[in-house]
Amino acid sequence: MAVLAGNGLVTMPVRYSVDRAVELIEEILNAKAIKLFALVDHSGEAAAAGFSMPNAKLLVFGNPKAGTPLMIAAPTLAIDLPMKILVWEDAEARVWLTYNSPDYLRTRHNVPVALIAVLDAVEHIAKAAAESGDLI
Repeated sequence: MAVLAGNGLVTMPVRYSVDRAVELIEEILNAKAIKLFALVDHSGEAAAAGFSMPNAKLLVFGNPKAGTPLMIAAPTLAIDLPMKILVWEDAEARVWLTYNSPDYLRTRHNVPVALIAVLDAVEHIAKAAAESGDLI
C-alpha cells in the first residue's frame, strides 16, 4: 500500500532490509539501462560524523535521453531531476521507499501532456522493488 502525502511524496512499505531494497532497485535500473548517478548513504555519513541514525540511502538515477526533453519543456523540473528514491528504516525497524509523486511533479512544473509518461518511471521502479518476490 502506497501512501501519498500532501507534500507530493509517496511512501510504501518494503519487505526487505534497506540494503536488499537498494540492491533490487540497482538491478531494476541496470535491466532498464537507467543510469545510477549517485547512491548517498545518509546513515553511513551520519556514523562517520559521530551520529547514529537508522539506515537510510538515497538513489539518484535517470536517463538523459528521457529527462533532457522534460527539462527543455519545463526548465524548473531540473530542481527535481534526476529522479530519486529514498530507502529508509524507521524507529521500529520497518523499511520504506519514498519518492516524488509523478502527478505532483507534473503539476508543480506544468509538464506538457506529451511528456508526462516519462515521469512515471520512478513509480514503476519503486513498485517493482517493493513488490519483488525475493524475500530476505
